[in-house]
Amino acid sequence: MTISIEKPMFEEVSAFQKKSENNTGDIRMANEHDEAFLAPEMNAFGRQFRDYDAESERQKGVEEFYRLQHINQTVDFVKKMRAEYGKLDKMVMSIWECCELLNEVVDESDPDLDEPQIQHLLQSAEAIRKDYPNEDWLHLTALIHDLGKVITLPQFGGLPQWATVGDTFPVGCAFDESNVHHKYFLENPDFHNQAYNTKSGIYTEECGLNNVMMSWGHDDYMYLVVKENGSTLPSAGQFIIRYHSFYPLHTAGEYTHLMNEEDKENLKWLHVFNKYDLYSKSKVHVDIEKVKPYYMSLIRKYFPENLRW
Repeated sequence: MTISIEKPMFEEVSAFQKKSENNTGDIRMANEHDEAFLAPEMNAFGRQFRDYDAESERQKGVEEFYRLQHINQTVDFVKKMRAEYGKLDKMVMSIWECCELLNEVVDESDPDLDEPQIQHLLQSAEAIRKDYPNEDWLHLTALIHDLGKVITLPQFGGLPQWATVGDTFPVGCAFDESNVHHKYFLENPDFHNQAYNTKSGIYTEECGLNNVMMSWGHDDYMYLVVKENGSTLPSAGQFIIRYHSFYPLHTAGEYTHLMNEEDKENLKWLHVFNKYDLYSKSKVHVDIEKVKPYYMSLIRKYFPENLRW
């Protein structure tokens, strides 16, 4: 089922939002009578969220970003990036140090955000913390989900924006039309490769997303950092980090034929997370020093002091 990209399916998501995880695997908010986070109608620029058709200079830049991304994200490129960045030999630092470093990054693919990156992370985390106070792993996941964007900085190799940010999608199979600016895939060499241009391509149905190569960017890089540094973050948290930019799946409902049962369970939490990730972008800043002690305690709980990046 395809869903309009600027109008996520709130009825389906709200079913998840009114639940909190218990022994049956349900997801439930702490108190349904609490004042929950409400999604705004417009972004910081006074336009609909994820509106890729609005006429503006920023939108033109976003479209050019996706043109380059869709042309260059191939199976061979993804294999090369995973091999290079999987070494985790760029730097050793803590999670919080990376949060501060992220402020040097500007996301050219985002039509909704022009605030410092750490503010988006904290806005997302604090909104989730209010509605799901007992899910501390989800608070921390929100804080760190975009840290992989540092790969665009010189000390991390200075990857271009199209190899760092933006919506993600599988490579090695057909590019679904739910991908924004799909027309630019026509210039991707994999588009014409018969091994890659069928619905499942090199994969089999229900193979599990863990066996699917995704377009390279900050999501997959941060997932590698989390996994290889021995984080105890739950499977659902790692799933959110790896697939939060996979809008063709979690918003448009495509590529589900590649999912296994574990993916389907984790997708419930990604649906919860997505509302806070997308709609918490605002001009109201979080007091960093006030909330820092809480997030430092979560970092110590789920991560080693220093990580390889």
